[in-house]
Amino acid sequence: MQFKNKKCYGGMPMKKTYVLDTNVLIQAPYATSCFEDNDVIIPLKVVEELDGLKKADGEKGACARQAVRILEQLRQQGDLLVGVPLKDGGSLRIETNYTQVALPTDLLTEKADNRILQVCKGLKEEKKVETLILVTKDIVMRLKAQLLGIPAEDFSTEQISEQDKEYTGRTEAYIQDKYIKDFKKQGVSIKKLYQCDEEGNRKEVQTFENEFILLKSDTSNKKTLLGKVQHGKVFPLEYKKKKPYDISPKNMGQYFLQEALMTPASKIPLVIVQGMAGTAKTFYTLAVGLEKVYNNPTGEYRRIIVCRPNAQFDDDIGFLPGNEQDKIAPLMRPIIDNLEQILDSDEEKRYEDDAELSDKIQEIFEREIIQTEALNFIRGRSIAKTYLIIDEAQNMTPNQVKGIITRAGKDTKIILLGDPHQIDRPFLDEKTNGLSYAAKYMKDSPYCCQIMLSADECERSILAMDAIKRL
Repeated sequence: MQFKNKKCYGGMPMKKTYVLDTNVLIQAPYATSCFEDNDVIIPLKVVEELDGLKKADGEKGACARQAVRILEQLRQQGDLLVGVPLKDGGSLRIETNYTQVALPTDLLTEKADNRILQVCKGLKEEKKVETLILVTKDIVMRLKAQLLGIPAEDFSTEQISEQDKEYTGRTEAYIQDKYIKDFKKQGVSIKKLYQCDEEGNRKEVQTFENEFILLKSDTSNKKTLLGKVQHGKVFPLEYKKKKPYDISPKNMGQYFLQEALMTPASKIPLVIVQGMAGTAKTFYTLAVGLEKVYNNPTGEYRRIIVCRPNAQFDDDIGFLPGNEQDKIAPLMRPIIDNLEQILDSDEEKRYEDDAELSDKIQEIFEREIIQTEALNFIRGRSIAKTYLIIDEAQNMTPNQVKGIITRAGKDTKIILLGDPHQIDRPFLDEKTNGLSYAAKYMKDSPYCCQIMLSADECERSILAMDAIKRL
């Protein structure tokens, strides 16, 4: 499974010069190679900031070190103060000048961001470059650049398009009654299905590999079937009648989710689930994991590992008291809440014996059936025969997602859960977060299932469903 770095810059007759902010290299250390045949400038202040960050724990430190190593490789090829050719035809140089360029009095040059703006303003005023653009993930930095008359852009190489955001992992199509029996026995060709345009005219069905389909009879909309696309055909759901940990699907989205989660890692090692709060993403994922590892062990997985990325926590975990489990315990409280619901799912007898329920949960953790990990501790590991849940995956960077997916060992299933509308990490948004990035580039992969749960599929409560639609 390989991610491609799409180049989003360049293509204009006039050569451009891009000045990179530190936060771009922290999120994408390889960013220097993403500007086609245009020139790249890195202010010396950015290099100094990378130097200060290279010993930091977690992803920030790792990315800083990687960016420094890339600069070192370029230094060995030539003089970075003059400019070193890049493979696509542009060049990269480090800029040390323009310390005396005047800025508005409120913009103190002691601040790193303002020193970078000094470099941009100096280059622009001396007209040493044809077209200069500051590239930064910082919205405030872009605002300040505009006040100084400096063009500024976000780093868009890893951004997804509006079209990519629309992919839900499911579609609808009509099937003639005469093909229904074939569908149930051996599946039917996509070519035997059809959709209708706005005028009611038939059109061909366009699908992706492992996409889920709601099939409607062309004689009655009440007659429906659920299927999944594989190798140009649509097959019935294999696990539709399963009840993992005695949990039954309550809506169409959960039927599709159950199919993706129950399929062995040897066939589908990656599942990407997007949905608003209350759509039972974490709940159902845990239920399937417990069914396979704890309730009726299949031998597929040795354990369940749960990670919940958190920007502040991931950076500062070393300063928190206690051992690893003590440190991450506050982040895992939502996991405990879901476990309580799964283990005590009998609505009539729920909460009759809180002590017994607590003992069950403690046993699961003591036997290491479920292990909780900070994202930092996943880095560098090769994880085999594991049911790996990454909750709140929208708070991951594309670099983190690539690191997780590429660390998957044999028979490991990775489940990415999250809501791109609920991002808590600086410099990430709906288009640049790791969850959306993975969804874009893993679409149509034979090794990945995706499903987006809708607001109508919220099962938390009547209030939660109403609030999701209204707020």
